[in-house]
Amino acid sequence: MKRPWYLCANCREGQFPADVELDIEKTDFSPGVRRMQALVGQDAPFDHGREQMKVLAGLEVTAKSVERVAEAIGSDIAAGEQREIRKAVQLDLPVIVGEPIPVLYVQMDGTGVPVVKKETEGRKGKADGQPAHTREVKLGCVFTQTRWDKEGYPIRDPDSTTYTGAIETAEEFGKRLYLEAWNRGWNRAKKKVVIADGAEWCWNQASLHFPGAIQIVDLYHARQHLWELARKLYPGDQLNQKAWMKVHQKRLLDKGKIEKLVLALGSIESTNAEVLEKIRTEADYFERNADRMRYPKFRRQHLFVGSGVIEAGCKTVIGSRLKQSGMFWTVRGANAIIALRCCHLNGRFEDYWESRRAA
Repeated sequence: MKRPWYLCANCREGQFPADVELDIEKTDFSPGVRRMQALVGQDAPFDHGREQMKVLAGLEVTAKSVERVAEAIGSDIAAGEQREIRKAVQLDLPVIVGEPIPVLYVQMDGTGVPVVKKETEGRKGKADGQPAHTREVKLGCVFTQTRWDKEGYPIRDPDSTTYTGAIETAEEFGKRLYLEAWNRGWNRAKKKVVIADGAEWCWNQASLHFPGAIQIVDLYHARQHLWELARKLYPGDQLNQKAWMKVHQKRLLDKGKIEKLVLALGSIESTNAEVLEKIRTEADYFERNADRMRYPKFRRQHLFVGSGVIEAGCKTVIGSRLKQSGMFWTVRGANAIIALRCCHLNGRFEDYWESRRAA
């Protein structure tokens, strides 16, 4: 195909206007091929994506080209998200009209992703004296619920879950998650629920961006805190661990009697300083989250009390793509693939691609 080339007489820079219109400027690939590279790149390792394109489309591309194109398109999606987040900060948000939503949930969690050494300089690892090898991806999801089963347990609406996430600060992530919730109809929800584990950053962002929502600590995380304490109290003694848990979990935690649970923990005696410190830490945890652990009250409202949706999301959205053996990411590359992957899993990739063509 022949097309005209124009030279600027002043700056001596040349350009092909037709290349811009056809979206082939500064690339060796057509828009259709780049679209394929983006889709295979967000789904599997880049070399596997190269193989997919050869088998399914008969196209010979390199793994590096799949990586570059996927990350470039992911970066463009992420840049668009940041523009929308800035609008949200300025309260320049469109009013999303539609039918009222009976229950809308927001869940959030974090998961580590292996990164290259330069991305962890100055960061402490989990073990004392050891450098960090991962960076935390903060992931959030939004979904709806309109019904429950015969036993009263809630049923998540099919295909209602959308995701958003990135390696970023809690403050940045809070704005991101608020925008996703708003776009999903937060202002139309009759009942609004935030579920997370006991991490302080989660509840700081929940209180800041979702005031008035019902806050619930994931029941299974709360149980895990008790199990950790039981193992400290009775190391290697599973029989006594289970007996202790029967009293403190089934009779107190599961029934929402958190004040009595805190008193019971405070009455435990030990001569082991490490055990006493663990008791104090866990008692503070339960006391701090008491109002978020009224599980019988939440169940009577047919609400979820577990964060299984976001935990599964950490595995399927992040883990299955970014945490495979031998992978090490830059923050920029990881965030690009996360943005691209969320866009695809949320069913918005084709809309994004059409908007590129329209632009």
